[in-house]
Amino acid sequence: MVIAALILPRTWRLFRESVDVLLEAAPRNLDLAEVRRHILDLDGVLDVHDVHAWLITSGMPAVSAHVVVQEDATHGLLLDRLCDCLRVDFGIEHSTFQLEPATHRGHEYAAHD
Repeated sequence: MVIAALILPRTWRLFRESVDVLLEAAPRNLDLAEVRRHILDLDGVLDVHDVHAWLITSGMPAVSAHVVVQEDATHGLLLDRLCDCLRVDFGIEHSTFQLEPATHRGHEYAAHD
């Protein structure tokens, strides 16, 4: 009974983490509103939408977002700053950004936020 009492909580946690990965659930401790705010605070960023987060594997979150940038923004530098922001502030090593000029907004589907 003692061994079962020690194994059961760990088994339940592992099961829950496995289900989250399979369902590509958002990480429980990640606030997407806070991620969005951090991205918007970067110079050259006008807007951000379609922010999504999911677990690739247990303990490895990933984020993707559409980032509306100023026309004169240097995309390489901006991408570096975006990735550094998520890595340093949120511990997210895997991120994908779609950089869009402000004029592209009219091409987005109405269902996008």
